[in-house]
Amino acid sequence: MTAKLAEMTTLEAARAAESGTVVVIPVGAFEQHGAGLPLATDQLRAEALADAVAEALPGKVVIGPGVPVGVSPHHQAFAGTVSLRPALFAAVVREYVESLAAHGWHRFLVITGHGGNNATLGTLAQDLLRDRPDLELAWAPVTVLAKDTVAAMELSPVSGHSGEAETAQMLHVAPHLVRRDLLTPGTTTPDELDPFARLARSVSHPAVALPYDRLSPSGVLGDPRRATAEDGRAIFAEATDRLVAFIKEWLDT
Repeated sequence: MTAKLAEMTTLEAARAAESGTVVVIPVGAFEQHGAGLPLATDQLRAEALADAVAEALPGKVVIGPGVPVGVSPHHQAFAGTVSLRPALFAAVVREYVESLAAHGWHRFLVITGHGGNNATLGTLAQDLLRDRPDLELAWAPVTVLAKDTVAAMELSPVSGHSGEAETAQMLHVAPHLVRRDLLTPGTTTPDELDPFARLARSVSHPAVALPYDRLSPSGVLGDPRRATAEDGRAIFAEATDRLVAFIKEWLDT
């Protein structure tokens, strides 16, 4: 049986729910990723990881509908960016979860390719804990799952959005969408940061929210030219292994 709910019939979906499968919901963002990566980068990465997890756990995972637009107001200065308000993003994910819960699913894993969704997903989880204690919701950002591989990469002193790690992942999962000739360094050192952003990176700093054009005029943190498809493959291998191990233990509890 296919692992994608969208490709199932209603009878197949009913059997999948009865068997206790985990519903994986890939969510991303529709936002600028510099000159070299597409606007849908975060959704493509989340979907690729969901596919890898489902392939590794046949019959235990169902991939539900994705949410291709996330919480991205900090990228709004760049053309093409589309953003949902946090409350609306949370409401959409919650409606997905509660719709599927009505048919018997009770375990849900959200894979997010966009770090800007994390705070909203945390709030949603708290709301569900209060309102729907019968449901279990977990969420995981793609790159954070591969912290060991990313730490071993050759990263710029400042690296992140559209930098080495994200570009490596796209070279692995969707190389045809990477504009290799347009990959250029963005902000790569603390001295290049906006003074307030530089202050926020200091020791014992408070949390701040800044628009990305104050972090990097190009919207890029790091040097994507250093990225390789091999690094991207390694990131996905580590992220897949971590999620597979988590789901196996989850299903055993």
